Amino acid sequence: MSNGSNAPIIIKRKKVIAGGGHHGGAWKVAYADFVTAMMAFFLLMWLLNATTEQQRKGLADYFSPTIPVNRISGGGEGMFGGTNIMTDDTMVQDGTGEAGGVPFEGDFEAAEDEAAEVAALLDVETTLLGLGGESLIQQEALRHVVTKLTDEGLIIEVFARENAPLFLDGGSVPAPVLIDLTQMFASVFDLVTNPVAIAGHSRSLPVVIADRRLWDISNGRAETVRLLLEEGGLDVERIARTTGHADRDLARSQALSVRNNRIEITLLRTDRRPN
Repeated sequence: MSNGSNAPIIIKRKKVIAGGGHHGGAWKVAYADFVTAMMAFFLLMWLLNATTEQQRKGLADYFSPTIPVNRISGGGEGMFGGTNIMTDDTMVQDGTGEAGGVPFEGDFEAAEDEAAEVAALLDVETTLLGLGGESLIQQEALRHVVTKLTDEGLIIEVFARENAPLFLDGGSVPAPVLIDLTQMFASVFDLVTNPVAIAGHSRSLPVVIADRRLWDISNGRAETVRLLLEEGGLDVERIARTTGHADRDLARSQALSVRNNRIEITLLRTDRRPN
């Protein structure tokens, strides 16, 4: 027997790690996702700071669009709200034509006039909101503005913000931002001939304040805006009314919120339908 026959047998096992262990690429994917999420977050923060309330509403509407088929439902289910497009004897209220589904010539003219007026008001809205790109001052001022088109007309709501009031010392003396806005409004209003209505609104005051002159304040603010618009070149004859609502029509449920300090300027729709 040889001298090395009793030597121990050593088996060396080599551990193989799939994917290269810590040298793999999985962490790169996770890191890329993290960087993308952070970039999206900072982009969102920038948009919130650089856009107006109206522009943010437009962005929100873009990602949650709604497509109305008819404004007045006939009471039924489905896309046409009860209107059967295959028959002429279905008496429903769908907002078009006369009873029996046969419109008169005057209805076509009235519809065309109404569509033209709506288009003109939308042009005013687009022009007004587009002014924010002309200068940083105008862009900052338009952060106080939201607009909406209603059956009454185009409503331009000008509201106070935290540390950015529309009127000085809680009264009816206009702040510089309101003066700049009314000058812009008067210029853009020349695109149409619609009459103008002005309404003043105020936030509530604490009950401990003995002198609660909210009606006088809201009326005085509406009157101030009327004078500013006229100084900006708006025809005096176009002023239809000025009203004060005090704190009876709040924009926010928190009655003391500064957001309730606002002015609503409405380009009223005209009734062009034949008698």
